[in-house]
Amino acid sequence: MIILGIAIAIFIGSVYLFMQGKQFGAKPTVDRINKNLRSPHFREGQFQNLSHTPALTEGTSYFKVLNQFFFDNSKQKIPPASLPSIKTDLLHLNREENLLVWFGHSSYFMQIDGRTFLVDPVFSGNASPLSFTTKSFKGADIYSVHDLPGIDYLFITHDHWDHLDYKTILALKPKVNKIITGLGVADHLEYWGYDKNKIEEKDWNEAFFLEGGFKVNTVSARHFSGRGFKRNASIWMSFVLTTPGKRIFIGGDSGYDNHFALIGNEFGPFDLVILEDGQYDEKWKYIHMNPEETVQAAIDLKARLLLPVHWAKFNLSVHSWNDPIIRIYKESVSRNMPLAHPKIGELFDLDTPPVFEKWWECIQ
Repeated sequence: MIILGIAIAIFIGSVYLFMQGKQFGAKPTVDRINKNLRSPHFREGQFQNLSHTPALTEGTSYFKVLNQFFFDNSKQKIPPASLPSIKTDLLHLNREENLLVWFGHSSYFMQIDGRTFLVDPVFSGNASPLSFTTKSFKGADIYSVHDLPGIDYLFITHDHWDHLDYKTILALKPKVNKIITGLGVADHLEYWGYDKNKIEEKDWNEAFFLEGGFKVNTVSARHFSGRGFKRNASIWMSFVLTTPGKRIFIGGDSGYDNHFALIGNEFGPFDLVILEDGQYDEKWKYIHMNPEETVQAAIDLKARLLLPVHWAKFNLSVHSWNDPIIRIYKESVSRNMPLAHPKIGELFDLDTPPVFEKWWECIQ
């Protein structure tokens, strides 16, 4: 019993020390906590969703979730072959062109009206604090920070590992002019060496102007945050980006709710909406949309074109790797919602969207 007790103590101590690693980010400072306390969305010591949002659906449990995730092999969660990605030269783009390049999952680069934007970049090859877990799919990780031009505006929707990547953020430091994110996330960024004057840290329902007639409105999402055991010390959000020529909805992770219709009524129509489509399951239906709900959210937002993200790079759920695109493609056709489905790395003209290949059907 003594030996067992010592072993347990060593294990607990090792976990504690590991979680003090810099990659876990910073705990909120007193100033940040005071700022959060002034937010109408910060109550009982944490940020709250607008609607009641349990982490798990009623009637399920974490034991059921973990058992299905680790032991259910009925779905092909990993692609059987390398994904057919394209390496676009991002360093020599025509600055007059409006374009988007998706890097898989929720990471993408946009060039609009002469400005460059980067959203939730993850180039480290995995999406967890343990480098040997949650590895990116073959063919889904062909870009690095060195392939990127200077970034005028870096958007971070929330601080989960698959959206805020420590190694990528460190490498990006000399290339980023300004970061736009939610309350609490700046603690991590400043802890990792970013100048606080480069960070726009906002609550939901705020508006501010960027240079050259660009405007950002911060809007709500239905999700949660946290890089360790403590949840919701920072806020999760989406963004409305208005440029001189376009209006883009930059969606963060979100369960379906009436906030999409409210945003659509206030800010729509949108030239492009970018919404999550992946890592869903009925057991956590309040915090991630299924593909049919993603199409409905795009309709609520009054989208002219939908780009589904949050898939094709990491296995974070129990569905097959291609279930998100198969279902959303079928639903978008049924609902007459134009759908963009580029390959990873494929240059996508925002002014004249191309006819996209159904590339996932070629992976055997």
